[in-house]
Amino acid sequence: MSFAQIPYEHHDLIHACQERLGYEFQDASLLYEALTHASGANDRLQSNERLEFLGDAILGFAVCELLFYRYPDLLEGDLTQIKSAAVSRSTCGKIGMKIGLTDFLLTGKGIDMRGGLPHSLVANAVESVIAAIFLDGGMAPARKFIVDHIVDEIEEIVDGKAELNFKSTLQQFSQRRFGIPPSYHLLDESGPDHRKMFQICAQVGKQRFSPAWGANKKQAEQRAAGNALAELDGDEPPFGEE
Repeated sequence: MSFAQIPYEHHDLIHACQERLGYEFQDASLLYEALTHASGANDRLQSNERLEFLGDAILGFAVCELLFYRYPDLLEGDLTQIKSAAVSRSTCGKIGMKIGLTDFLLTGKGIDMRGGLPHSLVANAVESVIAAIFLDGGMAPARKFIVDHIVDEIEEIVDGKAELNFKSTLQQFSQRRFGIPPSYHLLDESGPDHRKMFQICAQVGKQRFSPAWGANKKQAEQRAAGNALAELDGDEPPFGEE
């Protein structure tokens, strides 16, 4: 195991984190980078931001693959909803908390610790760790890590134990982040009366998000909220033109 480029005072932390993750790195500096927030790095290129970018894509692929084979009877729209919830910041943060990643993250003095580490920071670290495992050992251990930690979350989502409600999630997020509720706007209608489709977009403050179509206004609003949540996370909207 290589500890090159890791300050000596952090060697014990890296050893302990590997035990917690259940994976031993060939190049432990990858894990050190994955645990280093920009606030605790000398240079942002030495932080976990680039690994987070890669880990997000690996997580998305692994979850799509898992859902495709695990739920052969679900349609594309249902799979999209489940995937969106499974790879969300909320789910990743929950996984990070369960693992106990907060014990190992390296942050600077600019992070407000009074209420604990921000949920988004923990979620980003999960994606960074996924990328570090992938770069160190390939897709097989990265997939195993993802599946081991996300299967229970997916089953809760599918079983309805976790609320799969984009509107409710967007309402909570918008109130917490911006102090205002989202609004929904009907943009278009199409089709005959017995098969009418509705196009609706979500709006938070002055920002409007990608619209979505639905077979009724309730469905269109749910999908519009799903698009808004994805775009707020920096992802592509899951519900495009139909």
